[in-house]
Amino acid sequence: TGAFAEYVLAREAYVTLKPAKISFEEAAAVPVAALTALQGLRDAGGIRPGQKVLIQGASGGVGTFAVQLAKTFEAEVTAVCSTRNLEMARSLGADHVIDYTREDFTRNPQRYDLIFAVNGYHSLSDYKRTLNPQGIYICAGGTMAQIFQPMILGSLMSKEGGKVMKSMGIAKVNQDDLVYLRELLEAGKIVSQIDHCYPLVKIVEAMRYFEETHPQGKVVITME
Repeated sequence: TGAFAEYVLAREAYVTLKPAKISFEEAAAVPVAALTALQGLRDAGGIRPGQKVLIQGASGGVGTFAVQLAKTFEAEVTAVCSTRNLEMARSLGADHVIDYTREDFTRNPQRYDLIFAVNGYHSLSDYKRTLNPQGIYICAGGTMAQIFQPMILGSLMSKEGGKVMKSMGIAKVNQDDLVYLRELLEAGKIVSQIDHCYPLVKIVEAMRYFEETHPQGKVVITME
């Protein structure tokens, strides 16, 4: 992931075997997106069974894995996405869905123990207000401003009232987590959500599609 080439050189500690029951395209959609979701929820967010967890940006590559992984941790999951993605979010296991084109979850009375924002376009104050006491907000992506605000202001805001506001940074590739994800894939507890597959010769078309639309899951480049 991260380059368009037929071959890549990687350290043995950074790879694991592809699950036999899934395609190469499905496997290609996993590593960066699923590692980001796993490490954001488990390591940065400290997710626990029974928590109320909100996934903002639940229909993209990271978000679709985040919804599924949160359910494997036995959390009560609310997925935030657009109208056309609501049914997909439900099919991935979301207990509740919010259509952001019609409803602003930061203005609702519902509070959450963990907010995992793949696209954190609300203000930090809005997120903080939406957390339960001792709740945690994790920014996993977005614009540079959205990513750096929690890094710069998060520690100051976290000192007030016990709520934690932070960015998770880049996912760390490691074999233990890849094996963990592989076992979930083999057990059918998580699946890759692929929007489109493009052959390598259509890489320009693929990038244009990715930039101009909001893909449901991942866009994958296939090698012939």
